[in-house]
Amino acid sequence: MKVLGIETSCDETGIAVYDTDRGLLAEGLYSQVEVHAEYGGVVPELASRDHIRKTLPLTTQVLAEAGLDKSDLDAIAYTAGPGLMGALMVGTTVARSMAFGLGIPSLGVHHMEGHLLAPMLADEPPSYPFVALLVSGGHSQLVRVDGLGCYTLLGESVDDAAGEAFDKTAKLLDLPYPGGPHVARLAEQGDPGRFDFPRPMVRQPGLDMSFSGLKTHTLLTVRQCREETGLTDQDRADIACAFEQAVVDTLVIKCRRALEQEGLNTLVMAGGVSANRNLRRALADRLGPKGVAVFYPPLSLCTDNGAMIAYAGALRLQAGQRDMGDGEVRPRWPMTELRPPEAA
Repeated sequence: MKVLGIETSCDETGIAVYDTDRGLLAEGLYSQVEVHAEYGGVVPELASRDHIRKTLPLTTQVLAEAGLDKSDLDAIAYTAGPGLMGALMVGTTVARSMAFGLGIPSLGVHHMEGHLLAPMLADEPPSYPFVALLVSGGHSQLVRVDGLGCYTLLGESVDDAAGEAFDKTAKLLDLPYPGGPHVARLAEQGDPGRFDFPRPMVRQPGLDMSFSGLKTHTLLTVRQCREETGLTDQDRADIACAFEQAVVDTLVIKCRRALEQEGLNTLVMAGGVSANRNLRRALADRLGPKGVAVFYPPLSLCTDNGAMIAYAGALRLQAGQRDMGDGEVRPRWPMTELRPPEAA
């Protein structure tokens, strides 16, 4: 089955073709970073307009790279949520219109299920069951995964997601958008012993997380530095280092606790923050000696992309799941509502 995947949930247009027999055939990604950079964050209306401009040309490009014509496709998968309403509507409209015109099925895919399954596209994929850490700009969740659609939410952020906290910290440090990678690079130049930032909710039972207070602590530290000597480049690097280490420690502690609670020794990490090198290193150093195997998507598939949507859609389409009636766009869509294909 050859499945076209369309991802337009936020500020990246991702298109890919996945073949259930041959694997990923081709993919393309257009990032809107330059469009939103001057505003310091995503402007939903501009995101929607750019998806309108890029989705069809990128689809044509990816099909050509895969050596396919539209008539060779067996189905189309698209991101139906969660995400920005206007952006989701673009991908949904294009996907369902193409599928109708070609006489093939379509299927709306959950964005976070796409991220969760992206590590399956690696050369050495994990096996069920496992604990998944989903960390992105909009989500920080720990999920037990027993199979496709068999998900149990173990814990999540009660306020800001980890990626969102990275982006807000970047603004405090006068770093460009998107902030996460810039904070990580700046942190490499920082003194890890200068500031000691709190590790939120690690002394409380349970697996929920919180990053809003850490963001506030960063703000207060920036203000203190400005008032005392002015915010120097070294101050900014030291603050970035302390912030990143606090996030990393918090996530590692919660992952270890989740694995122990569930009696599992396999961890999957996915989402934009999963590309963070310090987080990867810390998970390997602290969980590896305990016999935990940690799996990640390929670096190119950590951020939003069409490949994860094509793959997740292919699994459900192959099991017989299809869109029924009008496609529903769901800007808010709890993962706990997902079911295995036979129960959907």
